[in-house]
Amino acid sequence: MPGLVVFGRRWGIASDDLVFPGAFELFVRMIWWILILVLYSMHKGQFDCIGGGVLHSYLIVLLSLLALIIFTLLAIIYVSMQGTITNPGPRRSIPTLIYIRTILYVPELVWACLGAMWVSDTSLGCEVSVVRAVIVAVIASWIILFFTAVAIMIVFDPLGRKRQAYLNVCEDHNLESSDSAQLLYTARSLAARVWENRIRLLCCCIMQDDDHRAAFSNIGQLFSDFFSDTDLVASDIAAGLSLIHQEQDKMEQCRDLDEVVSSTPLSYPSEDLDLEIERSAHYMRFAVAAYGWPMFVFSRPLTGVCKLSGDCCRRRSLEYDIVGGDHLGCHFTSMLYTTGLQYRDFIYISFHNKIYEIPFFVALDHQKEAVLVAVRGTLSLRDALTDLSADCETLHVEGVAGPCYAHKGITQAANYIYRKLVNDGILNQAFTIAPEYSLIITGHSLGAGTAAVLSILLRTAFPRLRCYAFSPPGGLLSKSLADYSKGFTISVVLGKDLVPRLSIPNMEDLKRRILRMVANCNKPKYRILLRGCWYEMFGGSPDDFPTELESRRQDLTLPLLADLPSPSYQSLASDDSSSGGQHPPLYLPGRILHITEEGSSGRSCFSDVKYHAAWAEQHSFCSVLISPKMITDHMPDVVLKALTGLTQDSRYFFCPTSRNNLNVV
Repeated sequence: MPGLVVFGRRWGIASDDLVFPGAFELFVRMIWWILILVLYSMHKGQFDCIGGGVLHSYLIVLLSLLALIIFTLLAIIYVSMQGTITNPGPRRSIPTLIYIRTILYVPELVWACLGAMWVSDTSLGCEVSVVRAVIVAVIASWIILFFTAVAIMIVFDPLGRKRQAYLNVCEDHNLESSDSAQLLYTARSLAARVWENRIRLLCCCIMQDDDHRAAFSNIGQLFSDFFSDTDLVASDIAAGLSLIHQEQDKMEQCRDLDEVVSSTPLSYPSEDLDLEIERSAHYMRFAVAAYGWPMFVFSRPLTGVCKLSGDCCRRRSLEYDIVGGDHLGCHFTSMLYTTGLQYRDFIYISFHNKIYEIPFFVALDHQKEAVLVAVRGTLSLRDALTDLSADCETLHVEGVAGPCYAHKGITQAANYIYRKLVNDGILNQAFTIAPEYSLIITGHSLGAGTAAVLSILLRTAFPRLRCYAFSPPGGLLSKSLADYSKGFTISVVLGKDLVPRLSIPNMEDLKRRILRMVANCNKPKYRILLRGCWYEMFGGSPDDFPTELESRRQDLTLPLLADLPSPSYQSLASDDSSSGGQHPPLYLPGRILHITEEGSSGRSCFSDVKYHAAWAEQHSFCSVLISPKMITDHMPDVVLKALTGLTQDSRYFFCPTSRNNLNVV
């Protein structure tokens, strides 16, 4: 950091990012140079054939060229190791070394072309072993050139020229002039178009309509707004996340009451906790079942396919209404296995999937005497587009004081299911069969967010409604709606799951924390990354690099940011208070049941894990926690395993009579 500027444009790497790729190329070049030297020594007296002088000259020049490249790489690696992330001064000679290295690519490319021409000439008359050895050298040259071209494409920044001009304007503090304002507007507009085109390319296999095009535009604008005011590269973010993780672990070890990262327990009755754990474990099976056969096979890698193969293609009389896909019946078969229901218990199943339209099913749960609506989580690119449509949309809810708004994409998905349930008479059909049953809505991840919003829409018509949202997205409901939903919604969050902490204000906060961490750390990036990889894989004590924690205790954070020359830091330091206004805070729905591991480092795959459950406050999820399990804690099979483990824990269920009473809804 800042991004490397060569050839008049900014690139997607920094001047201290060349240590590891340079070391890898140096290793390959050294091995190659030694092999060619051995090859030349072994066949030194075998170049007397016709054309042998040409091949002899090829090897000599190749050895010399490789030697120059090796020395250049050594210089690049050494210089790239100097300085710190925010102090690129000791690395000011990197652009010159890159120019030298680029110049060396020209004779290497020319020599690879000539080598290919020479070895393809059948009139050389040399021994086959000699010619084959030279062919290997030529092929190796082309392989390295190919991967070099791939690497250049990866680090190429399409916004390089505009971004560099934008940063230059920021450094000049000349933001009031009309030319500067026009330049900033042009740069940001171009960034939005580039991100939109990237998303459109990623989703090229999806049939695109007006909804898709609008989503591409909104998501592109979201990404461009998030990244436009920083000069971070990918390795800066990785180093910052590693430092934040170690800082958070130190805070946990210190047990600082103001900084502890664990949830703050609430004083709800213990019987209420027992009851909701039992219910959550039961309804989580339906949320998992909504994913169909992919999750069934994923959670049973050895037996899943065998269990489904016998029933997938079997013809059945359709006693349920099924829409979209599942021609072989694999989804439905996996649902039967996961839920334990019978064919006749399913009222409606939809696998129809578009942006803002996600699959769900309606079934009768006779064990709990409930009509159950289960909504599927993210399982396709269309679902991901729904997730990323993170603008706010107004909800009109009677009897709620305060502003009512929610995540746009999830709100539209909830409205789609609402129309299907109410306008198409699906709920009327279910309650005609079981009029005394209550209504339960559940889902995981995207399905959890949709279930929470859907329950708000249906609450007036179904006062006994209950919602169980497993690992819902954090940026979901306004404060007034989140408080309103506490009367009928339970959110279940496992460990340090990323998704319940994922909102635009939280990501802006994470970005600021990353910038502060790399600003306050006085170690080179390669050392941070090496130490971070070791810590993530094997654990140990958090490193004693200067961190945001120490700087915050000394009240030095903002002065440090103000003294930095990079406009990235200055913009974020000045926008700390304003960023929250652009994106209003959104919260998790309902009461939050937080499940954590007891006495586990989180890095052993074979340790016996025990879980602890407690009620948590909303503010416990207002920042992103970095952990090796921040992704795995979100997986539905892992959440189900944790809930099942809690139901088998005698601390929560100590009396058979109380367990029987839990079946009453």
